[in-house]
Amino acid sequence: MAAAVLIADGDADRGRKIAAACRTLGIDVRVARHGAAALEISLADKPTAMVAQVALPLIDGTRLAEILHTNPHTRAMRMLFLDDGEHDEAAESRLGRVIPGRADPATIARLIETLLLEHGPRPAANGAGPGAPGVEGKLSQVALPELLELFHVNRKTGVIALREGGGRRAATGQIDLCDGDVVQARIGNVAGEKALYRLLAWRRGSFAFHEQAVAREDGAIERPTRALLREAERQAEEWQRNGGDLPAPNALVALKVARSSLPSVLHPLTQEVLLVLELSSRVSEVLDRCSFPDYQVLRTLQTLIRRGMVELRTDSAAPDPPAGGLFGAALAARLRDWLDQGRPRDAAPIDAKVVLFASEPEAGRAFTSLLARLPGVEHTPPGANGRSVTPVLRIPVDGEVAIEVIEVPASPRFAALWPLAAHGALATWFVHSSGVEKSVAALRTAAEQVSATPRARCFHVLLGEKSAHGIGSLCEKLGLFDDRHALGISPEHPSEADAALRELLTRLLP
Repeated sequence: MAAAVLIADGDADRGRKIAAACRTLGIDVRVARHGAAALEISLADKPTAMVAQVALPLIDGTRLAEILHTNPHTRAMRMLFLDDGEHDEAAESRLGRVIPGRADPATIARLIETLLLEHGPRPAANGAGPGAPGVEGKLSQVALPELLELFHVNRKTGVIALREGGGRRAATGQIDLCDGDVVQARIGNVAGEKALYRLLAWRRGSFAFHEQAVAREDGAIERPTRALLREAERQAEEWQRNGGDLPAPNALVALKVARSSLPSVLHPLTQEVLLVLELSSRVSEVLDRCSFPDYQVLRTLQTLIRRGMVELRTDSAAPDPPAGGLFGAALAARLRDWLDQGRPRDAAPIDAKVVLFASEPEAGRAFTSLLARLPGVEHTPPGANGRSVTPVLRIPVDGEVAIEVIEVPASPRFAALWPLAAHGALATWFVHSSGVEKSVAALRTAAEQVSATPRARCFHVLLGEKSAHGIGSLCEKLGLFDDRHALGISPEHPSEADAALRELLTRLLP
């Protein structure tokens, strides 16, 4: 049997012994000494499975698996982890099986062979093609500074495309790499180090790296990459300490004294801020027009305000609505409290999950298309075959947290996935087509199984039928005592449908 397996182990002697044991079983093996090399080999060779030390140098085994599982070209890779702790028993994790690092290499090789035999050949990956992303994923799983450090170690050349938020509020950026060094960054009309520091502050969003030739250009970033990352970390720490005292970006700002009364000798940063103030009325405009990093500009504005040279003015305009315009501050706070239950206080924000079952593919597509019309909602239409668990919508709640809607097939052959998909979900939606009896029959098994899981919250949506009779019939066939968890939506009446969807989202929150 020939199957490509990667052994990623910082213990070189153990790695060689495991590789030798695998080869005696006819398994084709490569060995890597640290996480950066393992990632490089994985992206190039796409092995069927990997044995990874949990405490792997540079990128630990768990983080390496998370990176690979967010990449469509390597997400099918099977993982076996070596734990050098005191545990003597094997265990299962969400990423793969964990076994003691003291296990005999021959035993580990047999486990690898069993893993390959149990799962069969890996599904063929789609051809990447020129310009296809080599690494892609979410910034909540792989922080951008870690990603840049990884590409720096591997001396990568190419472009990192970044996206934060959705709909009209989406922001995009780009970072150019040449032999692992950051040579340019862009976000909107801002470029250079200033743009890089803005991008490094992103905690959520998505990234995709494309290997391609990159030419240095005028105004390119010259500072060494590791120095840039250290400076970004310093700014982040200072921002965390002093950010509450700095002027808000949407605040109105103005020069309070006559320019003729200003000192003749000023620091270049102060001089630039004062000059830009003559052309700007908001702090955000000052930030965009100044060439210095945002944090330095805000600190300078703060100093000028304290000295009475600059003033902040009240803005009579209403504050910006939350991202997407669907949830107020109170509702967003409720969702955040629910998401933070049982999590460390300083943990990164996570999205809520809603699971969607549809009585038929057309009903699912119609429902998600209706939701996609709401402001800020991102829509990823699922494949037409209905064979996979697919993220179909991202509904923004505020600047950091969103609700991700995942569609799961209602066919009984996917029954083993239902409780796994619904675990930890904020709620589950069951979308029925206008034929109530047929749609209830199609969804009954999934509804009964999901509703039996702990803390399940289920809502039924009836498309094309808004009458009390239709909802009543649906509740009767489902055995619901009232219609608090059932809602009718008529796609033929857009304004009414939008109002009903907003009501559904409000009911959704804990």
